[in-house]
Amino acid sequence: MSPPERVQLALEALGLPGGVKVFDEASTHTAQEAADAVGCELGQIVKTLFFMADGRATMALVAGDRQVDTSALAGLLGIGRKKLKMGSPDEVLAITGFSVGGVAPVGWPQQGDVVVDQSLRRFAEVWAAAGSSNAVFPARTDDLVEAIHGQWASIVKEPE
Repeated sequence: MSPPERVQLALEALGLPGGVKVFDEASTHTAQEAADAVGCELGQIVKTLFFMADGRATMALVAGDRQVDTSALAGLLGIGRKKLKMGSPDEVLAITGFSVGGVAPVGWPQQGDVVVDQSLRRFAEVWAAAGSSNAVFPARTDDLVEAIHGQWASIVKEPE
């Protein structure tokens, strides 16, 4: 089963109606590429960032037009900044089942902590990676966060 097919099954299991959209020609590897392919605002693209927080798998969902503030995230998780590390490509694949550039916020074989930045609340609908660097899915923001048991928090740097 391909990663996008696994994401589609996860969406169905979670009761999320959005279908996976696979692009033959366009890349969705970066937030900007995904926004261009879908035709939405950059902020509507969900960046699914994977961290190891003192040994715990942690997913941070951040709007495509924002940057995560790792100090704020570490503080929220109750650990020191030095205990929060971006996952290596091997860790990302081993824990999420997806390669960097296509990490979906659903369909992980192992679940971890999920923190969702408040900046995504600006949008009723968002688009997230669907398991590969050319696949995405739409979801109502609140429905996605509820389905994955995300915790809302302010974890981004102020936009410049």
